[in-house]
Amino acid sequence: MLYVIATPIGNPADLSPRAVAALQAVSLILCEDTRTSFPLLREYGINAPLRSYHKFNEQAAVGGVIAQLQSGGDVALITDAGTPCVSDPGYLLVKACAENGIAVTPIPGASALIAALSISGFNIVSFTFRGFLPRTEGKLRRVISDTLSEPSPVTVFYEAPHRILETVRVCAEEIPGSRLCLCNDLTKAHERIYRGTTAEVLEELSSNPNFAKGEYVMVLARDSVKPITEPSDDDTRPVSSYKKKRRRE
Repeated sequence: MLYVIATPIGNPADLSPRAVAALQAVSLILCEDTRTSFPLLREYGINAPLRSYHKFNEQAAVGGVIAQLQSGGDVALITDAGTPCVSDPGYLLVKACAENGIAVTPIPGASALIAALSISGFNIVSFTFRGFLPRTEGKLRRVISDTLSEPSPVTVFYEAPHRILETVRVCAEEIPGSRLCLCNDLTKAHERIYRGTTAEVLEELSSNPNFAKGEYVMVLARDSVKPITEPSDDDTRPVSSYKKKRRRE
């Protein structure tokens, strides 16, 4: 069995009892950086062998892990923080397990994406997750401006602390009417949430001398969005009549 296990994004108390039990029972734990994972695992009395598994060795490491799983050993996959395979390595291993008939099970838990959405104050009927933003200004501006044409009213990004001020400045220039919930250092001692228009958040962020500390999750929301579905060209009925008929059915 391959266990895909979410680990805390900051507060170690967020590691679930089920996750602890699985990590104590497996024969191998794959983690991005053994130095990062070691203190958390030892705090919970988890002594299974650790092996580095990250985006730079993922392709080469999959074969050996599959062989170990096929020999009967259970393996756990974790990341430095949060849920594996979500803007983190792991999908190649999960894909290989599926192709080789090896069971995979998730042990859910912390996710910066879901945590930020849950406290955004926006109506999350649907959302788009874009992961980490591009580093060059031209590409950054295109990605930010493209959010105006997305069908989902909410878009989520991850951003590094040393780039966050410039990114929010680009948002204020490209999509000035949008609202932003900016989450910094979620679940940690210095957690801070910024709310307002992109311009208002930029002003508040700029006034914080410690803004470049801790990771960020950006939740952008628009008041108006294009409809997700539209009547086909050969449907001549008015939209309002069509909706009324559907309700009667």
